[in-house]
Amino acid sequence: MADAHLTRLPDDTANILQARAGTLSPAKFAHVVCLTSQLDVMRDWYMIVLNATVSFENDRLCFLRYDDEHHRIGLIRYDDLQPMPAAPAAVVDHFAFTYRDLPELLGTYLRLKALGITPYWTINHGPTTSIYYKDPDGHKIELQVDNFTNEECDAFFAAGKYEENPIGVIFEPEAWIRRYADGEMVASITSRPALPPGMTPHDMIRL
Repeated sequence: MADAHLTRLPDDTANILQARAGTLSPAKFAHVVCLTSQLDVMRDWYMIVLNATVSFENDRLCFLRYDDEHHRIGLIRYDDLQPMPAAPAAVVDHFAFTYRDLPELLGTYLRLKALGITPYWTINHGPTTSIYYKDPDGHKIELQVDNFTNEECDAFFAAGKYEENPIGVIFEPEAWIRRYADGEMVASITSRPALPPGMTPHDMIRL
């Protein structure tokens, strides 16, 4: 239908639109939609974890928002879903949400821990500090903060530091909270250390 409409445009208009699109990327990533057989449970979990609110809801679907977008998370109820694959499979591995700074991320970790929501993986990737959770359906959710500016990240990649360890180093959030409380600079806390002796990047993976 769109192609048929374009054929009715003057040739110069169609050429201009196509030329402009040659260097265009999307303006933003809009939302993620999950199918679920437990709509209420998933809705409540995301409302807690993301401090989100409901922008639309009925008995079949729910849209959640936490910023200026009308919805960031969509949940659609299906009653006869197949279970999540137990082993790694060709599916989306995880989706991530970025906080403004390390205190926000650590504060969110403490807030969720007090509510009984605990991570399965806490890892300093190098470019990011990341705390991973699983939602009630088993989707992996990453809460992260950038450790670098874009320029610093490019330099980190160019120096080969990510290639030598593309996973990161596991960290203990409570230890980082103590370091922050003691006045240590955030850049020092988030500086990725070497791997523990005798360990490889693969040893840092948690599924």
